[in-house]
Amino acid sequence: MRAAIYHKFGGPILIEHVPEPEPPRDGVVIEVEASGLCRSDLHGWDGLDPDVELPMVPGHELAGVIGAVGGDVRTWAVGDRVTVPFCCGCGVCEQCEAGNTQICDDYFQPGFTGWGSFAQRVAIPAADVNLVALPDDLDYPEGSILGCRFITAYRAVVQRGRVSEGEWLAVYGCGGLGLSAVMIGAAKGARVVAIDIGDTTLELASSLGAEATVNATSEDVPGAVVELTAGGADVSIDALGSPEVATDALLSLRKLGRHVQVGLLNEGPTPLPMDAVITRELEVLGSHGMAVGDYGEIFDLVAGLDLSKLISRRLSLDEFPAALESMRAFTGAGISVVTDFD
Repeated sequence: MRAAIYHKFGGPILIEHVPEPEPPRDGVVIEVEASGLCRSDLHGWDGLDPDVELPMVPGHELAGVIGAVGGDVRTWAVGDRVTVPFCCGCGVCEQCEAGNTQICDDYFQPGFTGWGSFAQRVAIPAADVNLVALPDDLDYPEGSILGCRFITAYRAVVQRGRVSEGEWLAVYGCGGLGLSAVMIGAAKGARVVAIDIGDTTLELASSLGAEATVNATSEDVPGAVVELTAGGADVSIDALGSPEVATDALLSLRKLGRHVQVGLLNEGPTPLPMDAVITRELEVLGSHGMAVGDYGEIFDLVAGLDLSKLISRRLSLDEFPAALESMRAFTGAGISVVTDFD
């Protein structure tokens, strides 16, 4: 099959013919119809994720059709339309038994612990635990972003941040994850302020429901957010992952505010303004994906949303290497999705 693959961290990403995957006894092979480009793919390529062993086929945000089924799979069949959360559970560890598959003790993550979805086919283990049926009215590109960006934003905004109607939500970094957080926050009745360095991106955030925007290249960002929100945000989210952004997000909170760290901090130990955390009694929360059992909540929400507004480009597999490299420059707006694998 055709796949994007790299043999060296930071080295060229090649489009090669690689061996076909076989379904695990408890798993399936999915014929990939769409796979979204995520900044985490860039981190893996750069060698910043200890799970990645070379060579690697990247890709963890996908939707497609089951093409083969392992002998122990009970609830899925060839031809089923599915997506899968980017962090898959084993189904038997303490966390999975408690319903927390997103922090499984023995997790599988396509594109990191095993070959991923920038390929014509991808194998997924523990299918009865991890697969999610796509509604008939949800197209594959929109379904693919339910594998990472949208579900991650949902957990951060709703389950960890506990945002409620009328509260101010400050979203720092409006890539695919941040834009999803903007859309979800607005849908939940929050007043959203979006922070980014690109005017085009901020315009897109406004179209998705942001009430106010801040361009981080020219402003005292925490001060601007505090002024816009008349005292500070109730919830802040770092959807980018940087010490400076995490600090700004914390300092833009009002007393008793809640900060959710979603963006990966790959630069090592991160100093935070703990004096503000103490004196304002702030909460600092981590968030990692979403449990597979919570997809029902997601489908209830997206029934009233147009997820296609988040997708800016549909690419061929041959265009993937250049598109991933371009993410370093923070150019463009919205989510890019590979939809042509031939």
